[in-house]
Amino acid sequence: MVPSSQNPNTWVSLTSDELQVGAIYDWCLRDDCGAIVVFSGTVRDHAEHRTGVSLLEYEAYEEQVEPRLRLIVDEMRACWPDVRRVALLHRVGGLSLKESSVVVAVSSPHRPEAFEAARFGIDTLKATIPIWKREVWDGGDDWGLASQEISDVPSALNNHWRDK
Repeated sequence: MVPSSQNPNTWVSLTSDELQVGAIYDWCLRDDCGAIVVFSGTVRDHAEHRTGVSLLEYEAYEEQVEPRLRLIVDEMRACWPDVRRVALLHRVGGLSLKESSVVVAVSSPHRPEAFEAARFGIDTLKATIPIWKREVWDGGDDWGLASQEISDVPSALNNHWRDK
């Protein structure tokens, strides 16, 4: 798993391969950056009203994922121009406990921009990328309880999360 050559400072991907969090962090390292923020969403053993979760299976509208991820990166760069490298990666297929399903990584000269951009990245990815999960738990399986309508990538300046 390697970044596309389209932009050497942007890495977006939908993959069935394991997400190598350490390799993503290493890719973000730059001499001009003093901050790297990495968020890794992992499979946990429970969900709302469901215990003994043992597997998550992700499906995606694949043709839409990477273009939408690029829109998120474009918005991140517009709002935080000092951001240097951005990685937005998501898994598809079956994932076991403790595996990373999504990784957002941002490097920047300073930590405030890296934290803010990374938070915008994961929050916007969750709200705008057409990816769905099926949970398998003790006693059953079903699609996630927290389904939401897929929306357009919002402007970070107008997004409600910045007021939190």
